[in-house]
Amino acid sequence: MRGETMHARKDAIRNRFRYAVDYLLIDPDDTRDIAPLFSRNSAGLFSLHDRDHGGVRGDGEGVSWAQKVLGNAGLDMAGVKLLLLAQPRFAGFWFNPVAFWLAMRGEDLVAVIAEVNNTMGDRHSYLCANEGFVPIGRKDVLTSKKVFHVSPFQEISGDYRFRFDVSDERIDITIDLVDGNKGLIATLSGPLAPLTTRSVITMAVRRPTGALRVMALILWQAAKLKIKGARFRKRTPPPTQEVT
Repeated sequence: MRGETMHARKDAIRNRFRYAVDYLLIDPDDTRDIAPLFSRNSAGLFSLHDRDHGGVRGDGEGVSWAQKVLGNAGLDMAGVKLLLLAQPRFAGFWFNPVAFWLAMRGEDLVAVIAEVNNTMGDRHSYLCANEGFVPIGRKDVLTSKKVFHVSPFQEISGDYRFRFDVSDERIDITIDLVDGNKGLIATLSGPLAPLTTRSVITMAVRRPTGALRVMALILWQAAKLKIKGARFRKRTPPPTQEVT
């Protein structure tokens, strides 16, 4: 997915940015090297490893973890296909601020696990679903309390409001942190296209260094906030439970 992400702070210290970003939407059960420059669970210019997703960060279980989480939450997994929307590794380097497990029953999105990582080595996931796992429509708002330290310039308070619009042509995701006048809004959107050797080369040329670039941009925005006078908050350990 040749996507675009936007973040905007709502508090007294304003900060807004918009960047192009590359995400992959894959069937995690498919472990083939889809294109010569893209590898699954092995070294490559771009690669996606099961251990990077699902469960303990750096020692993930991949799709089996997501299946277990959804099953324990009461979703009947019969006829449900799981897809993973994530940023790939670049030359072995990995960092993914947020990845999404999409649970599809036919053309209907019935649940999402938002897998959130911070720059301090922690991870926590949020399970998003309607009551009874009825299909998630593009106007549905799914709410979860914020319980995980993401940015050192924000408190652990407020509620996330998730919106998902998923089709065969494109994906649009909005995460709105509502916390009085201290929240933020983040979006990820873009059209879907087949992963080919040409598209991998284009991705490497258009946004070289991949995940390294993502980390550099995060640090750049943190520096801007510090210069603007944003208050730095110490890391709070993540919740003991993996999923909220």
